[in-house]
Amino acid sequence: MTGTTGTRRRGADIEAAAQAYLARAGLREVAANASYRFGELDLVMLDGNGHGGDTLVFIEVRYRRDARFGGGAASIDAGKRRRLVRAAEAFLAAHRSHANAPCRFDVIDAIGDPAAPTFTWLRDAFRADDA
Repeated sequence: MTGTTGTRRRGADIEAAAQAYLARAGLREVAANASYRFGELDLVMLDGNGHGGDTLVFIEVRYRRDARFGGGAASIDAGKRRRLVRAAEAFLAAHRSHANAPCRFDVIDAIGDPAAPTFTWLRDAFRADDA
């Protein structure tokens, strides 16, 4: 596995592992790799663990082999946050059944062996108002 194909495959495998990790924690998948002109949403899931119904969660999955240059979450700068918020807005416009649901932005920071990464789940990692 080399080059762009290998990188894409590794990214897809890590996102699938993150989705399974979140499903074990009780989240339910709504969409994966939802692409819009503004950007892509890695995972969109429902979290029913809050009060007052389900929360729609937009999840960015970031992978780093090691934390030498900061974890994956550190790579989500203001520009990336703005693109994620715009993509989430487009998702909500296209999926009206979720338009009134409370929403949040989470980050899954994956590190280590791509075949068996270690996850750190950052709930409510940033707010749309901060983007």
